[in-house]
Amino acid sequence: MAAIILVCFVLYSAMLFGVTRITSRNATNDTYFRANRKAPWPVVAYGMIGASLSGVTFMSVPGYVQTSQFTYFGVVIGNLIGYIVIALVLLPLYYKLDLTSIYTYLQKRFGFWSHRTGSFFFIVSRMLGSALRMYLVVYVLYEFVFRSWGIPFWVPAVVFIALILLYTLKGGLRTIIWTDTLQTTFMLLATIFTIYFILRETDLSLFTLLKNASAEGYTKLIETNWRSDNFFLKQLVSGAFLTIAMNGLDQDMMQKNLSCRNLKEAQKNVFSLSFSLIFVNLLFLTLGAALLYYASHTGFALPEKSDSIFPAIAFDLSTITVVLFVIGLLAAGYSSADGTLTSLTTAICFDFFEFDRKKSAEGKIKFPVKSVIGILAFCLLLAVLLILDVLHDPVQQKIGSLLLFAAVFLFVFYVLSILTERDIPQKDQVKTRKIVHIICAVLFFCIIVIFRPFHDDSLIKMVFNIAALSYGPLLGLFCFGLFTKWQVNEHYVPFVAVAAPLICYVLKLYSAEWFNGYVFGFELLLLNGLLTFLGLCLCIRKRSE
Repeated sequence: MAAIILVCFVLYSAMLFGVTRITSRNATNDTYFRANRKAPWPVVAYGMIGASLSGVTFMSVPGYVQTSQFTYFGVVIGNLIGYIVIALVLLPLYYKLDLTSIYTYLQKRFGFWSHRTGSFFFIVSRMLGSALRMYLVVYVLYEFVFRSWGIPFWVPAVVFIALILLYTLKGGLRTIIWTDTLQTTFMLLATIFTIYFILRETDLSLFTLLKNASAEGYTKLIETNWRSDNFFLKQLVSGAFLTIAMNGLDQDMMQKNLSCRNLKEAQKNVFSLSFSLIFVNLLFLTLGAALLYYASHTGFALPEKSDSIFPAIAFDLSTITVVLFVIGLLAAGYSSADGTLTSLTTAICFDFFEFDRKKSAEGKIKFPVKSVIGILAFCLLLAVLLILDVLHDPVQQKIGSLLLFAAVFLFVFYVLSILTERDIPQKDQVKTRKIVHIICAVLFFCIIVIFRPFHDDSLIKMVFNIAALSYGPLLGLFCFGLFTKWQVNEHYVPFVAVAAPLICYVLKLYSAEWFNGYVFGFELLLLNGLLTFLGLCLCIRKRSE
């Protein structure tokens, strides 16, 4: 088994480098950042199916059926609403302003600190989310191959990231658009063939299997308990706003849309993608029901972690399902990181090093030192008290840890903002871009290794929880910019953007106790965005200022 997986890894990697060699010819910075705005929209749309799903959907959604049945489909329907908003509201704005980094809109609408706050929240959120998606791939490779050989966990992580770094360093977005098509193809093939082999093993038709799975409670579609985090209306609304935030306000996903030749083609891409994802997600949920039914009627012992159900059964069915699953997972893993490395590099280069414009000599940015030092000192003191177990409460320790993270977040944000306040000559921009690309890859590796001891839940739920906390400020900032004409005091924006997720995190921890058993689900994103919006309202600047 280990030999098969290793061969698949080598062959698929070789295939990627073949695509890279073709797509990176005569590559420039514009090729890297925007694919020269010549990408055909059908190719972008097909590739984005796999990019939207990622390795987490590939493995976690089938496992998620074990605890939540088909209630995740409410999120999928909500996604459709979100994509309509993206196509009709956000894409016209981005194309009208001719953006490379979508957060440049915040610079045009508000100013320096809002611009960098939005970009920095994207960088942190996408770095964490994509690293967790990639972690899942490394985890499977380690558990089924490298562990039996006595090789440490960090080795496959280094190999994986090094390969991604090599094939994206030159061609960037133009390469990724074409490699994403491979990911989509192999993910779908792995899913379809696994369902086929389960049907063959159980000697059932697909309709009969679903009917039997429904009788055993695996296909419950609607949760009517409003207190549950899977309540249908909450899932529907959350799905819409998650899509707007994680796709429409996400540089990684929007960068691919902005590679299309014009707005009309980009909108075609989004509409075709949105309807395709309904059927594709339904396919993954069907796979989850089939896996659980197969296990219950064959005596197959399900693994403890729900994320391991799909690989465990795929490896048990046949050599074909092993090969397709591994290639599908590898494709998902590569795609989870390659697009993210490119988008993170784009955000840093355009939002912090400002590749697209020159800074005037008199345009110095005032650094609010006193306010930053005061906030940091308070957060650090409170965090240390809580983390040192003075209060002897695990929940309060979690809050302390988050406060510490927020303090470090603000510190790094301001330091990065100041350090990058200089011009990058045109001749040095390619070199700068490559250095940033490599640094992002190293950070990926660190997150993957650090996260391993904390893997004890379905990753799709964890990724969405991270998104709810980190994309909320982006949602609030963009909504405030689009639906009001007010200006805000710029220096307070980073603190509002940090305060809203902190409040939401506390509410999530204590909601059942404070609100009669109500449990926050993915709708926490909406609350987060609303708190950011209200916080910005408190920072409205008078016209005379």
